[in-house]
Amino acid sequence: MESLKLSFDAVMPIFILMALGYLIKRLNLCDKKSFDAMNKLVFKIFLPTLLFYNIYKAESATVIDVKLMSFTVITVLAITIIGYFCTIWTTKDNSRRAIVWQSMFRANYAILGIPLVTYICGENSGALTSFMAVIIVPLFNILAVISLSRFGSKNEKINIPSILKGIITNPLIIGSTIGLIFFFFKLELPVVLEKSVKNISSVATPLALIALGSEFVFTDIKGYVKEIIVSVSARLIVVPLIGLSLAILMGFRGEALACLMIAFGSPLSVSSFAMSQQMGADEKLCAQTIVISSAFCLVTLFLWIFLLSYLKLF
Repeated sequence: MESLKLSFDAVMPIFILMALGYLIKRLNLCDKKSFDAMNKLVFKIFLPTLLFYNIYKAESATVIDVKLMSFTVITVLAITIIGYFCTIWTTKDNSRRAIVWQSMFRANYAILGIPLVTYICGENSGALTSFMAVIIVPLFNILAVISLSRFGSKNEKINIPSILKGIITNPLIIGSTIGLIFFFFKLELPVVLEKSVKNISSVATPLALIALGSEFVFTDIKGYVKEIIVSVSARLIVVPLIGLSLAILMGFRGEALACLMIAFGSPLSVSSFAMSQQMGADEKLCAQTIVISSAFCLVTLFLWIFLLSYLKLF
């Protein structure tokens, strides 16, 4: 019963905020332009501030788990390689392959990571999740560029300087990096500024989830059924099953395992859509994969949390 309560308490706040975003959109209280602006604010200001604040407030260097980060990188790379061959085998159209392959490895870690880990592990958690973002966000972006360069209609050669520029200028990386500087050098913000940063960071999660819920428009599914089934099943069931099984065998527990659950089992990243548009992948398939995986993750994450909690791994 305790495991069921933990699962419910973790997932329901996310469901309510996403449902609120969908309801606001349906009632025409905000138009698409307003939600697009909201998404931009979340990505450029609120989430980077949240990552900075969590790292800044971390109490010790023990949150820098080298074993966890190494395991995550190696496992994501292995899943990416295996996913490439699975994509070739299951999907024929190259523009669709670009999306299916991304679905194998690219998760919506930044938006769902911190709230879920906090709900599962308590209010004082979140620092490790933010440290993980420093590794995971650039890794996902690099692999996404590779997949789009391989299968997008704009088959451009992989531009390493462009990739590096994209990583360096990514607001999430900037926020995390500044947080690391303050953390390692033990720098302190003035009390007034720290309170302001805390207030700004507290807006990030609800605003991000409301904006995500506004994207729930189930159209253009016809003609993409096979690709959506493959993508969503891989993202929410197959990849977390493999990744979490390996993680448990490696001895990861508690907050570290919760971080891995998000890295392996959260929906396709929202930022995949803009990149797909720019590099000639099937943007309609990408949009529907994001929407459907985001909707179904409420069920699958509930089940993963319940199972891991029942096994006393949290």
